[in-house]
Amino acid sequence: MRFAAPVYLWLLLGLPVLAGLYAWILVRRRRVLAAFGERPLMIRLVRGASTERRIIKAGLVIVASGFLILALARPQWGSKLETVTRRGVDVIIAVDTSLSMLAEDVKPNRLIQARAAVAGFLDLLRGDRVGLVAFAGAAYVACPLTIDHGAAALFVDVLDPDLVPVQGTAIAEAIQVAHRAFPEGERRNRVIVLITDGEDHEGDVEAATRAAAGDGVVIHTVGLGSPAGEPIPLRNSRGEVTGYKEDRDARKVTSRLDEATLEAIAAGTGGRYFRSTPEGLELERVYEEIAAMEQKSVSGRLLTAYEDRYQIPLAVAVILFGIEAAIGERPRKGRDEVRDRVEAEAA
Repeated sequence: MRFAAPVYLWLLLGLPVLAGLYAWILVRRRRVLAAFGERPLMIRLVRGASTERRIIKAGLVIVASGFLILALARPQWGSKLETVTRRGVDVIIAVDTSLSMLAEDVKPNRLIQARAAVAGFLDLLRGDRVGLVAFAGAAYVACPLTIDHGAAALFVDVLDPDLVPVQGTAIAEAIQVAHRAFPEGERRNRVIVLITDGEDHEGDVEAATRAAAGDGVVIHTVGLGSPAGEPIPLRNSRGEVTGYKEDRDARKVTSRLDEATLEAIAAGTGGRYFRSTPEGLELERVYEEIAAMEQKSVSGRLLTAYEDRYQIPLAVAVILFGIEAAIGERPRKGRDEVRDRVEAEAA
């Protein structure tokens, strides 16, 4: 058994407080009666009232409240494997995690902006399967194709320059790895979204682009940074800048956005190139391009489908509240005796 809203279970801690409140009311009632008049008269007036019934009523309210809280927490049990079928496109997002992505010509830096943009992009996707490739001097599949966008978002949060130990910007390998991540035998409905500054690319980018285009893969490219360039800061464990990246000749390295390369990659596959903006509008444009493509049926197996069982504790709570309301504080015979005695004394 599991609870869909377990936060409500904290309310169970209030049940002992409720029980204490009822006990306090009972004690206080006795003290008030004792102070109200002479003890023999008070005993005669309240003789028909049942302390046991008050305790039973209080117990019913407390137990019913417990079941009501359980209903709010939505207990669930009974799960099964469910096949979910959607219509969409297969999308592989390839994100550059090289040191050059730490340049701060976009704030706070290129990589953080890329992560934020990808997170927003995942929110836009609906029935599409999505995967994630991280690359620097090498590339690997961080998250294979899945319809679980929440799982893919977890991998986006850990994208970091330390994720790929080999430094550089292997755009060709990133395209090849993303290309191989698609299922074999399909030549449509496949998109690579390449997010990088495009600088210092290694390998034969043109050959990788031609191979992807020949297999029906569309590549949209998103460029981060500025053509003017920015030095790459180096920070210590406290986040303080301790210097800037230098080349072998001890000269400060300036990282520049290579738009020409990214435009060529996109044009070679029928895709489009977009420069990154602080608002992340470029990935909304990419989504519009993807949404306009022919959709295919995408299926995957998910272990979910828990059945809500809140109706059971809710029904028990309603029954207990009903019983509590039906029970009087004194038996009918006791009430009649008190009424007769009061009327006789008044006469």
